[in-house]
Amino acid sequence: MRPYILAETNWKTVKDEHYQLVVLPWGATEAHNYHLPYATDNIEAEAIAAESARIAWEQGAKVIVLPVIPFGVNTGQFDVTLDMNLNPSTQFAILNDVIETLNRQGIYKLVILNSHGGNDFRQMLRELGLKYPNMFLSEVNWYKMKSAKPIFEDQGEHAGETETSLMMYLRPELVLPLSEAGDGAAKKYKFSAMNEGWGWAERRWTSVTKDTGIGNPAKATTDKGERFFKHLTEKIGELFYEVATTDRNDFYV
Repeated sequence: MRPYILAETNWKTVKDEHYQLVVLPWGATEAHNYHLPYATDNIEAEAIAAESARIAWEQGAKVIVLPVIPFGVNTGQFDVTLDMNLNPSTQFAILNDVIETLNRQGIYKLVILNSHGGNDFRQMLRELGLKYPNMFLSEVNWYKMKSAKPIFEDQGEHAGETETSLMMYLRPELVLPLSEAGDGAAKKYKFSAMNEGWGWAERRWTSVTKDTGIGNPAKATTDKGERFFKHLTEKIGELFYEVATTDRNDFYV
């Protein structure tokens, strides 16, 4: 039993504990090129949340990780078979219920550990923060951590070198040989505004990529995945510790 994983602990332990921070892993169920499983985002979210929480817990922070939410926003992949979609309005309703529960029970800090690029919780957390002013609400997107870029030659965006390396380390039995993977080639918008980042429109996934991947996984290795996982969890674990142990009235310098 890991005492920082809610799914593994019990009421005998929970009833006498005073948790400082709740972590909610949030993933997606979607195709990841030909070689990675549909649950890739969920496996990554659970593993990163658990190890980061362990690091914080062993430093003395009272952190608890909720079960992963396995479906995300996949509106751009509506025609990819069994890519499961939660609309943003549905995510908002789920978040509201989770936050209402924590607020009622006197646990006032929540971090969403997000593992899926289609999820964007910022505007939801703005609105819910107004509704629950006692709560500290945060989103962490592990895949945006730029300090790990030197580990990879071609990070990719979806099922590329980064995610493939992570999965080769975390769940190698679920990864097909790289000889079976697509090359992750992807088209870009013709409009410069979209490619420069100051314009945005959702991509129709099947118009962008043939194999559902974006980024070439060919140079992925287990060693890269292990190094990246260690880097991620050390940094996120430190954040969990800091958020958990810092007074809510003393967050700013």
